[in-house]
Amino acid sequence: MKDPNRLKKKNNPVRPPIVSLVGSSGAGKTTFLEKLIPELVRRGFRVGTIKHDVHGFEMDTPGKDSWRHKHAGAVLSMIASPFQVGMVMDVDHDHSPEELLPLISGVDIILTEGYKKAGRIKVEVFRPDGRDKTPLCANDDALIALVSDVAVDLRVPRFPLSDVKGLAGFLITRFKLKPSPFR
Repeated sequence: MKDPNRLKKKNNPVRPPIVSLVGSSGAGKTTFLEKLIPELVRRGFRVGTIKHDVHGFEMDTPGKDSWRHKHAGAVLSMIASPFQVGMVMDVDHDHSPEELLPLISGVDIILTEGYKKAGRIKVEVFRPDGRDKTPLCANDDALIALVSDVAVDLRVPRFPLSDVKGLAGFLITRFKLKPSPFR
């Protein structure tokens, strides 16, 4: 008799690794991501991102049709074009990246900005300032790398803020990423 778990694994696509870039406000997470994403893309990878915002947000433009649909009571509103698809959906809780995976396809790696309190794989961007003298993840077992110009030993690889290529290479090696055949 065949192992039923083997069949399930065969039918399920490989889940992309999820890596959260975390750090204090103003540390440079977004700026670093804006450099890391094109470096991974240049190397042949398809990158997905999730921005975590604990305060909520308004994505749709007030007055536009999709905004009007949502504000008329639709629990889910999508806008589609030949170039993009956007979706706004009501939810009953703060979703983890793993819960959002069914909405994401065709990517080799997912980079999140935020989720610093979650127990998932993290890379911290650290710049000491007046209030933050030590990295947030100094005692976090989920920390796999530190991006900082400050020599801090957290027993993980440290990359200077200018070494986007180094971190990209580290992530590719760490997760055994292969360039996407769907480019």
